[in-house]
Amino acid sequence: ESETLVQTALEELMKHRTTLVIAHRLATVLSCDRILVMEHGRIVEQGTHASLVAANGLYARLARLQFGV
Repeated sequence: ESETLVQTALEELMKHRTTLVIAHRLATVLSCDRILVMEHGRIVEQGTHASLVAANGLYARLARLQFGV
């Protein structure tokens, strides 16, 4: 419940703005236009949630762990 409230508030605040979100929880970035995935201080992937899952790289592995997919 608390996470849903926070997520809803963040989505409202981010509307029509460029926003940099740093998150370990992928649920926080699911609806972002562009996601940058970092590993050891380097950007290793970028795209939308759907494109990153389809690419089956680091983001997809993390999504499977966090969402149990």
